[in-house]
Amino acid sequence: MIRYALGRLTSLIISLFVASLVIFAVIEVIPGDPAAFMLGVNARPDTIAALRAEMGLDQPLITRYLSWITGLLQGDFGQSWTYKTPVSDLIADRIWVSLPLATYALILSTLIAFPTGIFAASKRGGAGDITIMGATQLGVAIPNFWFAMILVLIFAINLRWFSAGGFPGWDDPLQAIKALTLPAIALALPQAAILARVMRSSLLDMLGEDFIRTARAKGLTRRQALWRHAVRNALIPVLTIIGLQFSFLLAGGIIIEQVFFLPGLGRLIFQSISARDLIVVESVVMLLVFTVIVVNFLVDLAYALVDPRLRTKA
Repeated sequence: MIRYALGRLTSLIISLFVASLVIFAVIEVIPGDPAAFMLGVNARPDTIAALRAEMGLDQPLITRYLSWITGLLQGDFGQSWTYKTPVSDLIADRIWVSLPLATYALILSTLIAFPTGIFAASKRGGAGDITIMGATQLGVAIPNFWFAMILVLIFAINLRWFSAGGFPGWDDPLQAIKALTLPAIALALPQAAILARVMRSSLLDMLGEDFIRTARAKGLTRRQALWRHAVRNALIPVLTIIGLQFSFLLAGGIIIEQVFFLPGLGRLIFQSISARDLIVVESVVMLLVFTVIVVNFLVDLAYALVDPRLRTKA
C-alpha cells in the first residue's frame, strides 16, 4: 500500500507541475495588456511602462513563472492588481461560499442518486427502471445554468420561497443555507443523474457475478443478495465518480455563481478575467486544480484500500 501511495504521489506532483505550466501559458496569452487596461485608452506610454514595471510584466516569462510558482510553494499567492490586497485574502473570503456550495450539492446528489440507482437496478427492465433511466438521460442533457434559471423563475419569482440571488453570509446559518439551496439543486441534479446511472450499471454488473449466484443458491432472494452483497461491492467504482463530482462542483460552479450572484471563487475568476487581473486568475485556477488532483489522489487511495487488486498491480 505504501508503494502504491508513493507512486500515486509522484504522479500527483508531476500533474501539478504540468498544470502550472499550462495555466501560466494559457493565461499569459489572453489578449490585452493589463497595465493599459487599468489605466485606460488615454494613458501615456511612459505611464503604462511604469505600471508594467511595478506589476512585473516587463520581466521575461520564465522569470515571472518561477517567481509565481516559488511564491505558491511558500503560500504566497501574490497581490491582486485590481483589489490591491493579497490574493490569499480574496480566496479566504470566497472559499466559504464555494466550498459549502460544492459540499451541499454533493450531498444532495448522493442522496438522490443512491436510492434511485438501487431502485432502478432492482427493477431492471420494468416500468420503474425505464422511467428512471429516461429521467436521468434528461438530467444529463439539460445544461445546469438553464436549469438554474428555471429554478429562479419558479421558486424565487413566482412562488417567492427563495431569493433570486446574493449571499447573506454565515452570521445566520439557516439563511445562508437557504441562499445556497437553489444553486446546490441546480448543480446537484445533473450530477445525480450521472451518479444514478453509474450506480445502476455497477449494481447490475455485480448481480451477474458468481458470488451473487452462490448467495442465491444458498437461499437468498434477489433483494437480499442485492442489499447484503451487491450494493457494498458496487460502491467501488462509484467512489471514483463521487470524487470527480466533488472536484467538478468546486471548480465548475462559475456559471451557477454568476446566475445567483454568489461571491464565490467562480465569480472571482470571472471578475478577474474581465479586469485582466492575471495573478488572481492564475492563483485561483491553480488552487482549484490542486484541489481536483488531491481529491483524485485521495479517491485512488480509498479505491486501493477497498480493492486490494490495485495494490497488487502496483
